[in-house]
Amino acid sequence: MQKLIRTVLAAAFVAGASQIALAHEGPELTSPGFSFDGVFGRYDQAALKRGYQVFHDVCSNCHSLRFVAYRSLTGIGLTEDEVKTIAAEREIQAGPNDEGQMFMRPGRASDHYIPPFPNEKAAAAANGGAAPPDLSLMAKARAGGPDYVYSFLLGFEDAPPEGVTIPEGKFYNKIFPGHAVSMPPQVVDDLVTFADGTKATKEQIAHDVVTFLAWSAEPELDVRKSLGLWVMGFLTVLTALFYALKRQIWKDIH
Repeated sequence: MQKLIRTVLAAAFVAGASQIALAHEGPELTSPGFSFDGVFGRYDQAALKRGYQVFHDVCSNCHSLRFVAYRSLTGIGLTEDEVKTIAAEREIQAGPNDEGQMFMRPGRASDHYIPPFPNEKAAAAANGGAAPPDLSLMAKARAGGPDYVYSFLLGFEDAPPEGVTIPEGKFYNKIFPGHAVSMPPQVVDDLVTFADGTKATKEQIAHDVVTFLAWSAEPELDVRKSLGLWVMGFLTVLTALFYALKRQIWKDIH
C-alpha cells in the first residue's frame, strides 16, 4: 500500500514538474508594467475604458465575452445609458411569446455579452474552421496571465524563422505554443481612435485591451486588494494588543 502511495505521489510530482516546465518554455514574455500589478496595484480607469473601446470595435467582431454582463460595464466607468445603448446593438433570442414562438429582441443591460455568432459551429465556419475563443477569462487562463496575452498580441511576425513551417492559412506568432495561429495579426498602430485622445500605438492598444481583459476575468480585484490591506492592518493592530496584554499579565513572573 505504501509503495502504491509513493508511486502515485511520484507520478503527481513528475506531472506537476512537467506542467511547470511547459509553462516556462518558449520566448520570454514582455511585461509592460500594468497598473494592477503588485499588492497595491489598482485598475487604471482610463486604460479600462480605452481597452473596452478596442474590444468593442475590434475583438467583439469575432470573440465572445459570455461571463460578463452588460451592466457590469459600469465598473469601468460607463454610464447606465451607455450600457443600455451598447447592449441594444445586438439581438438575442427570447420567448416563447403568447403564440409559442421564439423571437429576437434587442439586448438589455441585464443580459450577458451577446456573442457575435449564434453557436460555435457558425463561429468556426466564419473563421476558417477555428472558432475564436471566449475572452472572459483569457487573462487568467494562460500561463503568464496578462503578460502572455500582451506578448501574444505583439508576437506576430511577417515570416517565420528559418526551419519553421507554418501551414497555409495560419500565421506565425513567436509566443503561441507551436507558433501557428488561425487569427491574423490584429494590433497595428492607429487601429482605433481613442476617445480620450491617447495616441493609439500598437503597444498602447495591446496594453489597454489586456487591462480590460484582466478586469473581465477579475472585476473584484480592487475591492479584494483593499479588503486584504484592511485585514492585514487589523491583524497587525490586534497582534500588538495581544502582545501588550501578554506582557501585562506575565510582568510579575518575568
